[in-house]
Amino acid sequence: MKKLHLAISTDNIEETIADYSVRLGVQPCSFIPGEYALWRTESLNLSVRQGPACEAGSLRHLGWEDPVAPAFSQDTDVNGIVWERFTAQHQADEINEIWPAANYQP
Repeated sequence: MKKLHLAISTDNIEETIADYSVRLGVQPCSFIPGEYALWRTESLNLSVRQGPACEAGSLRHLGWEDPVAPAFSQDTDVNGIVWERFTAQHQADEINEIWPAANYQP
C-alpha cells in the first residue's frame, strides 16, 4: 500500500518535532539534531527539514512511499509541485547519504 509523503520546512526543528509528535501520536523514527526529522505512520510519511535553503512553513515536495517502486524517481506536476516516488529503503539510503552518522534503517 502506498503512503502519502509530505515534506515541509521549518525554522525550528525542535518545536516542530514536539508539535508534530503530538499531532501524529508518535515520535520521529529518524532525527538529525538541528536539521531533519521523519515520521512514518500507517498512512503517512512526513519529513521536516530545517536549513538555509528551506523557507519555514513551505512545502518542499510531495510523493509516495511505494513498496514496489523500482527506483527513486521524481517529476513535477502541472502546478509546479515536485512529486517523489520511493521505497522505505530508498528513503533510508538518501538519509544515510546526506547524514552518514544517522545510520537510519526503516
